[in-house]
Amino acid sequence: MAEPLIELKGICKQFGGHRVLDQTDLTVYRGEALAIIGPSGTGKSTVLRLIAGLLAPDEGEIFVGGNRRVGLIEDEPDSLHVGMVFQQAALFDSLTVSENVGFSLYQHSRLSRQRIRDLVERSLDMVGLPGIGDRMPAELSGGMRKRVSFARAIMANPANPDDTPDVLLYDEPTAGLDPIASTVIEDLVRHLQIGERGCQSYVMVTHQESTIRRTADRVLFLHSGKVQWEGKTHEIDTTDNPLIRQFFSGSVEGPIHVLG
Repeated sequence: MAEPLIELKGICKQFGGHRVLDQTDLTVYRGEALAIIGPSGTGKSTVLRLIAGLLAPDEGEIFVGGNRRVGLIEDEPDSLHVGMVFQQAALFDSLTVSENVGFSLYQHSRLSRQRIRDLVERSLDMVGLPGIGDRMPAELSGGMRKRVSFARAIMANPANPDDTPDVLLYDEPTAGLDPIASTVIEDLVRHLQIGERGCQSYVMVTHQESTIRRTADRVLFLHSGKVQWEGKTHEIDTTDNPLIRQFFSGSVEGPIHVLG
């Protein structure tokens, strides 16, 4: 069995009067590409924020690298480094691409500015965007901004081996992109998984079928606050689970209720 990197056990999370997660169990294993899918509003992005330590559960336990997390990531660093790529890229509009990608090193390392610029250029080259460090985010297309956010997520301080991400979290990385741009991002996700300086383990939230099929090894279907189905990506085509059948057919008839 692969080593569990992250475990969510009996997780409950409520916002206002709505319980988004209800005794949810989930395990992320080392070296796997995991996709979390399901209808909108079922807590998929909430799961990512819980894994990242940006939210704390109301009930249940989170284990990172075998150690139980208490509180938020800002309260006590985890034994594993978790990187996150946000849905909207979340770049600083007033900073150049280079300053965005190297932001954490500029703020938290003692590396020289030239050394940081060299590392930034390496990261940009890895995501297929060499030589754009002086541009502003407003000068980039949506797909390019996504790739810049990937470059930022994999930035690591060579003087601190623990700074390299052990797991990456992707929140809808292909949302709003045309099919060709989506393919570029999907290929990039896989490239970063197998690359020398990439991250072998990742969790992705996505609605897009092409992204699910091209980037995931294992799939979890989240609905009504619980994992309702899990399996290998190819098992999507053979399962009799009515939730999976309805989700991938796009039918309005079935156990998933259509809002509005």
